[in-house]
Amino acid sequence: MSVQERKARERAERERLIVATARELAEHQGWDAVTTRRLAERIEYSQPVLYSHFRGKREIIGAVALEGATELAVAVRAAAAAADGPRARVTALARGYLDFAERNPAVYDALFQLDGGLAYAQDDTPEQLKDAFAALLETLGEVAGDGVPPGLFTEVFWAALHGLATLTRAGRLPRQDADWRVELLVDRLAIV
Repeated sequence: MSVQERKARERAERERLIVATARELAEHQGWDAVTTRRLAERIEYSQPVLYSHFRGKREIIGAVALEGATELAVAVRAAAAAADGPRARVTALARGYLDFAERNPAVYDALFQLDGGLAYAQDDTPEQLKDAFAALLETLGEVAGDGVPPGLFTEVFWAALHGLATLTRAGRLPRQDADWRVELLVDRLAIV
């Protein structure tokens, strides 16, 4: 291994450590607790080292969001793949999405609430975000209905899921009715 390869590997490891530490801190104490000073202390590197990887908190949020998008895509694909039939797949996808949002609130915030400097639905949208949308589209496109563009249907269904996740987490919707809401959403929107 050359010196350059070793340095590149060490740099990538430091970057992963920064992102993992930011994510852990945000999950336990909220994003307000994630500061460059605190991160530098936690990873035992100086702030200039941290800034050599990320220009600031915004870029760190973006890195957490990209990691989360990959995990979300895996979660909804796995949920849908475990179900049999279009309706069951859509229901499983919806539950998988909502479970992901509940289990990973700081990541979900990085993806959809905070400014991580990422472009959504643009030509320069990062591949991880495109893949997360594709993971939804793969299943939801099956049930869009005649004459309805699958991408547009996926956006509407995703918006409904996002609303359910956000309102439930904020305590605006009682958790005990979550399964009923998913069934209602699938019954009303998915053409099977």
